[in-house]
Amino acid sequence: MSGTERGTAERVLTLLGLLRQRQVWSGPELAERLRVTSRTVRRDVERLRALGYQVHAGQGVGGGYRLEPGQDLPPLLLDDEEAIATAVSLLAGADGAVVGAGDAAVRALAKLDRVLPARLRHEVRALSGAVESFGGGRTPVDPDVLMTLARACRDEVEAGFDYPSADGVRRRRVEPYRLVASERRWYLLAYDLDRDGWRSFRVDRMTEVSARTWRFRPRPAPDAAAYVQESVASRVYPHQARFLVHAPAATVRAQIPGTAAVVRERGSEACEVVSGAGSLDFVLLHVLLLGHDFEVLDPPELAGRCQELARRLLSAGAARPSG
Repeated sequence: MSGTERGTAERVLTLLGLLRQRQVWSGPELAERLRVTSRTVRRDVERLRALGYQVHAGQGVGGGYRLEPGQDLPPLLLDDEEAIATAVSLLAGADGAVVGAGDAAVRALAKLDRVLPARLRHEVRALSGAVESFGGGRTPVDPDVLMTLARACRDEVEAGFDYPSADGVRRRRVEPYRLVASERRWYLLAYDLDRDGWRSFRVDRMTEVSARTWRFRPRPAPDAAAYVQESVASRVYPHQARFLVHAPAATVRAQIPGTAAVVRERGSEACEVVSGAGSLDFVLLHVLLLGHDFEVLDPPELAGRCQELARRLLSAGAARPSG
């Protein structure tokens, strides 16, 4: 955008702001405020009309320019790159730490999709329709990779990427379903065609990401955010455990990061906590330190471990230093 075009756009936005400040403005008043001629005001009003604003011009005493209230937002004055950057920023803030900011970002993203020109609307839908969330600020990833995966989710086409595993980096072929944002990272939930099952993949570990033209019929899919959260908090570890915690789910969620455990409501005063770790003792310690009464649901041997550790703690508490 050239300097002249940017100056015109800023002036038109200023004019729009003035028209929203009061019911009627005369041409000379607007010209004085904008420091332009009345002819320029008329041209700028036509620009607003071309953008979808209904600006009425009345004649005679009491006449002037009036903005029709209650309209839908018109197309935004953004170039293609600015529009996509705005959408990505809204997505990044859709699960922020500020109370209420997440809902506001989602609403703003929906409005952005509604008012964008048709040539860009599908790009925003690719992002908003393919992203779910369960957490806050995260590891940055290449926006082009996000866009490629989001489009593949939207268009229901296969995607491919190189991904590290225990036996080296291998090419993966998937049917992408959803992008999921956790507290720290982006993940892709997809059906792995080579391993014949649903998998979650860290987007920051992907390289050579591409979307194919081969379309697929969507399979019955698990809940994307819940599946990825459980994968991150439990399934990736060698040991998993389930507990019934006697405290409201909201209270426990505030104590445990979303990447550390899955918390499921079990009535108004209890919840189920599912977590994993390299050691069951480690999981048990963290649940103990929540400060609520709890019961071991699974695995059965963890209940015996609780009794063993309880005896040690009682013995340690009863011991008195000699002398």
